[in-house]
Amino acid sequence: MIIKNAVLDIVCGVTSTLPDTGMPEVAFAGKSNVGKSSLINGLMNRKALARTSAQPGKTQTINFYKINDEMFLVDLPGYGYAKITPAEKEKWGKMIERYLHTSKDLKAVFLLIDIRHKPSANDCQMYEWILHNGYEPIIIATKLDKIKRSQVQKCLKVIREELKLTKGTKIIPYSAETKQGRDEIWELIDSLTGQTPAEEA
Repeated sequence: MIIKNAVLDIVCGVTSTLPDTGMPEVAFAGKSNVGKSSLINGLMNRKALARTSAQPGKTQTINFYKINDEMFLVDLPGYGYAKITPAEKEKWGKMIERYLHTSKDLKAVFLLIDIRHKPSANDCQMYEWILHNGYEPIIIATKLDKIKRSQVQKCLKVIREELKLTKGTKIIPYSAETKQGRDEIWELIDSLTGQTPAEEA
């Protein structure tokens, strides 16, 4: 995918009506501070279109980024942040569930997991929940540059075992620093959304 333009097109809060975009969508889920905004910026070749924050729990909306006027990257609110109230948590949960249930154009859900740590109970719950909503999550193991190369396979094995990944589930290691994994993620998005390399020329 050659990025000609990328804009934050639609922002949906808890009470917003979710849009019927009529274009392919791929969504990104992950706990607070897992590197979701950095990944989305990296995919879009932008430094700060998706706002990164040192303060977890900042994304409280569903953000739709329009790419080349032909598809959307959808940023779902981060989960598992301790300082939000159970009532807020439930609202976000319902909002994400409503999106997963009602989007006619959602082609895939990527779940981000920090490669350095064993997936948390929240991560496992989110994986199950995405499966339950009818999607086979694709795992992106973030913060790849924070571990030694020799540790990568061991860390990926821990993620597979903890999440009890179904056979054949894809895990793509990704580094926001070096952009390793970016091309692989785009290849997958292109094939899922029907964008072929011929259309990029």
